[in-house]
Amino acid sequence: MNLFSDSVLRLLEMPLIAPYRWVDNPVAGFFIGTMCLAMMTVMLGEVVISISIRLNRSHLNTLTRNIVHHETLSMQAYAEGDKTSYKALNQVAHDAWGKHFFTMVAYSAGMLSPVPFALAWMQHRFHDVDFIMGWPLHFIFGQTVSYVFIFILLYILCRVLFKYLRPYLPYFKNVQKMLDAAGGTASPTQPVASGAGADARSPEKSGDASGTEPVAP
Repeated sequence: MNLFSDSVLRLLEMPLIAPYRWVDNPVAGFFIGTMCLAMMTVMLGEVVISISIRLNRSHLNTLTRNIVHHETLSMQAYAEGDKTSYKALNQVAHDAWGKHFFTMVAYSAGMLSPVPFALAWMQHRFHDVDFIMGWPLHFIFGQTVSYVFIFILLYILCRVLFKYLRPYLPYFKNVQKMLDAAGGTASPTQPVASGAGADARSPEKSGDASGTEPVAP
């Protein structure tokens, strides 16, 4: 396993280390290189989640259809005054929504999957590099911080920047459309993987679809 990881790190060495050598100043070079590495990590995470959604699109659509179908049936049962069927169908819709919600959480976690690999490479190159923290930050973070602290800060910055750059990037603007479709509002006629579509309407908040007075649950 160590032999494999070492081989991978050597393969990635040249393209990853290049930005660190763009300027002669070592401190400036470290921040420029780490900024580039963080942005590459963000972009690779976006690719990972886009592939995951593409591979599981049919599963997401199945969950969405279940949400919409059972929610529609539950509201029909409520309109007819069938409280038992309403509650049963509403519970099924909630269960399907829960499955969809946690599926999307797993996809979101997949966006972070390249981060450990980036940190592993930095450990290989900068394990002995520390930065002195000035006043008053040293009271919070200690006298020095490692490359991990710098990378996390720059990764957060790059994720914020990428949010605004994504609509202008050819491949990644389509990723945003996929994410919007996967997390948009479900429609009874157009299945979209959504948690919002499973928002169960309680008898206290919903009236009879035909305009009559709601039946007390």
